[in-house]
Amino acid sequence: MQTTTISEGHTDLHHPTIGPQHNLKESDKHNERIETRVGSSASDSGAASVSDMKAQTKRQRLRARVQFATVCGSMYLAGWNDGTTGPLLPRIQKVYDLNFTIVSLIFVFACVGFLSGAFANLYLNGRFGFGKVIVLGSACQVIAYAIEAGALPFPAFVLGYAINGFGMALQDAQSNGYVASLKDNPEVKMGILHAVYGAGALSSPLVATQFAQLPHWSFHYLCSLGVAFINIVSLIVVFGLKTQDECLAQIGQPASEKGTSEKSQFSQIFRLREVHLLAFFILIYVGVEVTMGGWMVTYIIDVRGGGPSSGYISSGFFGGLMIGRVGLLWVNKKVGERRVLFIYAILAIGLELVVWLVPSLIGGGVAVSLIGVILGPMYPIAMNHTVRILPEWLVTGSIGWIAGFGQAGSALLPFLTGAIASEAGIKSLQPL
Repeated sequence: MQTTTISEGHTDLHHPTIGPQHNLKESDKHNERIETRVGSSASDSGAASVSDMKAQTKRQRLRARVQFATVCGSMYLAGWNDGTTGPLLPRIQKVYDLNFTIVSLIFVFACVGFLSGAFANLYLNGRFGFGKVIVLGSACQVIAYAIEAGALPFPAFVLGYAINGFGMALQDAQSNGYVASLKDNPEVKMGILHAVYGAGALSSPLVATQFAQLPHWSFHYLCSLGVAFINIVSLIVVFGLKTQDECLAQIGQPASEKGTSEKSQFSQIFRLREVHLLAFFILIYVGVEVTMGGWMVTYIIDVRGGGPSSGYISSGFFGGLMIGRVGLLWVNKKVGERRVLFIYAILAIGLELVVWLVPSLIGGGVAVSLIGVILGPMYPIAMNHTVRILPEWLVTGSIGWIAGFGQAGSALLPFLTGAIASEAGIKSLQPL
């Protein structure tokens, strides 16, 4: 429970899970007093919020489901995008006649986009609000896919990845921040949100593998353009460019508490050590996830002698990711989220050794899918933990930075893998 002291119409809020050494009122690290002004009594917080959600009308509950489904659509597009690169990578490399290092510039430009989007989100969110920022992110993806579908010269092609990365970072930040702000089963909904990401990453390789074998391989991005267009229309219709508090009010949820520190939200977030540790964890996690899904197809073709249909292995990995994020929710709850992370990590390393050391195409494909199942729950667990340890008024901005910065891992680690593979061969993927 939070400790609240009432004094002359405002409350001083100290977050319980940060601990005494991180007390936001007295700590040397934060060296500031964060206050929350309220217009009524202390009863207008946690318990009241829950009772308000129970008092939702039927219309509000329906709208809540529609809003949640719409942000899931943004995450489906993110998964679709990440699952696309793996099956198309060998074809891109062949068409443009590139070595591993140069083709990996795709990931470098995407990384630039992700990091730019993560920084920009902190400013844009405060300036324009949830509805406008998430639509801007989707619009960037529409532009990027239009560029990529034309199979333009490689410099222009990778520019599309930078624009795409910027848009994905904005959408990823806003979607995660929105779901984290919900009062009704946020842990389950966070798991579902990222399972939908896995569904997108599962379905896109099924399409991309077919296009990779066709003369007009880049027309796959026209499919991506169609998905992105549906997404942007849905976001405009459902959220109407409104702020997050306005959207939550439509489903009967009161606005979250606001800090009154004189320091900007940007400054407050960057003074929290927990935010940077979680951002680094997500960067490594997403990097491993996308490296597996991206370079595994090339590994299977070059090292295990797989055929053109090897792209389906990428679908198996992301399908496992989707299943793990929903199917293992009960395991997370029973074992404990902190303890289960270590168990999942150990099991994933063991299965990775199977892929590396056992020269079996089928066995490797099954192991890759199981790795997806085990890695799946880690991302939503980290997001749920963020909600618990940070002050309520900093959660949306913090999760936005963590998610946006973490997305850079989906570009950074695959690029490093490609750079090393150009010297040591793609067989270096597994020890990496």
